[in-house]
Amino acid sequence: MKRILKSAIALFEAESNDKQVRETVEGFIEQIKTGGDKAVTEISRKLDNWSPESFKLSKSQIIDIIAGLPSRVIEDIEFAQTQIRNFAQHQKNALKDIEVETLPGVFLGHKNIPVNSVGCYVPGGRYPMVASAHMSVLTAKVAGVKRVIACTPPIKGEIPAATVAAMHMAGADEIYLLGGVQAIAAMALGTETIGAVDMIVGPGNAYVAEAKRQLFGKIGIDLLAGPTETLVIADDTSDAEICATDLLGQAEHGPTSPAILLTNSEKLAKETILEVEKQLKTLPTADIASVSWRDYGQVIVVDTVDEMVAEADAIASEHVQVMTADPRYFLEKMTNYGGLFLGQYTNVAYGDKVIGTNHTLPTKHGAKYTGGLWVGKFMKTCTYQEIRTPEASAMIGEYCSRLCEIENFAGHKEQADIRVRRYS
Repeated sequence: MKRILKSAIALFEAESNDKQVRETVEGFIEQIKTGGDKAVTEISRKLDNWSPESFKLSKSQIIDIIAGLPSRVIEDIEFAQTQIRNFAQHQKNALKDIEVETLPGVFLGHKNIPVNSVGCYVPGGRYPMVASAHMSVLTAKVAGVKRVIACTPPIKGEIPAATVAAMHMAGADEIYLLGGVQAIAAMALGTETIGAVDMIVGPGNAYVAEAKRQLFGKIGIDLLAGPTETLVIADDTSDAEICATDLLGQAEHGPTSPAILLTNSEKLAKETILEVEKQLKTLPTADIASVSWRDYGQVIVVDTVDEMVAEADAIASEHVQVMTADPRYFLEKMTNYGGLFLGQYTNVAYGDKVIGTNHTLPTKHGAKYTGGLWVGKFMKTCTYQEIRTPEASAMIGEYCSRLCEIENFAGHKEQADIRVRRYS
């Protein structure tokens, strides 16, 4: 039986459907479509107080920016990128081209072809999202994308040096200090100085997500990311301190980030609620995390492990952290999650920053129909067909002719019939 000890006001607010967001984004896209670089500069000046002579960083600027960083920062970025590159390469190795002879003389196959050009958006704002550069730029490069460009906004008029370093070290071919809708639209539509791309990936705020939604079709996208979500599944083998820490570790992302505890221990549930309030008194990001927890935090108690699995699948959270006696039971049974983090030695922050898996994951129930960003998202699995004998062509043609006739496709039928006549 399900009991809610702490409820949320509304788990999923459709921010991208908000009329004001939608209309603002529509206006910006139209401005950039007609005004190009001039419109991009005007919007950037208005929103970010940023209007340099060129948004693109030169090679010498990039070298100077990286030179100003402590060596430990560079080493840590290198370590993270090594882990992410390694796992992405293993994933790519699992993608195989195939060719099979399905009937005598009939050969079918598919090839995994990288997208030609990709734009990677790396958010700024309160948190310079250095890790998003690894997750997008690096993964695209491992996939074999020829041209990868990256955009990130200035932060209060300053260049986010560590983010630029991560973009460069990940292999970005072009780096632009440009944020928001103007960055997404410029990459998708192209301007006088920014060449259009075929696909855009990366998280962002409601305006960035809405821009990706409106431009989808013109370009491909990874997914529509909403506020960060976390679900902690725990039983009496866990403790309130670590549960509260892991809930607040994701609640600090933003004031609308759902953080949910799901447990079969009412004692742990009550203790965690108290522990969250205790930790919020000292957490440096409590101004954000406290609002998120107040409005979107939940504590749910059920009776059995199988009920926990069913409830977790219904929630379909972006991040699912499992701290139970048998965490791998959830790996075996769960079907709806962005990423699973198994056991108390693992946590979402590891996945967000360094362990090697990709942190761009589905939100707002997206885990019910898609996984997150990975090398496969940058690959097109394209089929091909080849009939190598006249006999095979005539045989397939006879079936095709009759099937076309059922559907009244006369032109299709003749494509089959001409080969039947010639090759029988």
